[in-house]
Amino acid sequence: MSRVICIAGESGSGKTTAMRNLDPKTTLYIDCDKKGLSWKGWRTQYNEKNKNYIRTDFASVVEQALKKVDQDQNWKRFQVVVIDTLNGLMVADEMRRSKEKGYDKWVDLAACVWDLVCHAHDLRDDLTIVFTAHTQTEHDEAGYMFTRIKTSGKKLDKICLESKFNTVLLSKCVDGKYLFETQANNSTAKSPMGAFAEKEIENDIVKVIKALEEF
Repeated sequence: MSRVICIAGESGSGKTTAMRNLDPKTTLYIDCDKKGLSWKGWRTQYNEKNKNYIRTDFASVVEQALKKVDQDQNWKRFQVVVIDTLNGLMVADEMRRSKEKGYDKWVDLAACVWDLVCHAHDLRDDLTIVFTAHTQTEHDEAGYMFTRIKTSGKKLDKICLESKFNTVLLSKCVDGKYLFETQANNSTAKSPMGAFAEKEIENDIVKVIKALEEF
């Protein structure tokens, strides 16, 4: 069973930047937003020549890449796969099918995303899959706020994507410092009990993976 992590947060909260210290030799980066990465020098680290960078917003292409990483000897060098972002896949599929009417397209969209996340858990044991996702914060009449993964369509809301992850870290910027929230605080953030000593940790996926490996 592979290790699957979700990093969720608003745009600009440091989700992509958190991947800056990963080893490009053992990391496959799937750019579903197709906007490039967010640190200086990333183009020399992740590119087609190095065969470690895929730019796509088709869930089927991501699914094929995961299968290759799991089964193809030429792809076994990868220890981490980053899928950035789930919302890039959801929105692209929704826009491609914008002229379709009826409920079926929302069921298909939910199934596509759900199947992808489920499949990520069934890969080889030495693999870590990192999904990133945008969040939305809801407010009720009493002023209560709650932050969760942003989804396309009510079907995915009912499914609750967070339920498929043992670790959901909320990325945020506090006083100019980028952090991960490790436990729920009016949010769906969560992590295995005892994996992290603090409720807020440094925004660095390498340290997160190491802590979960030791756990």
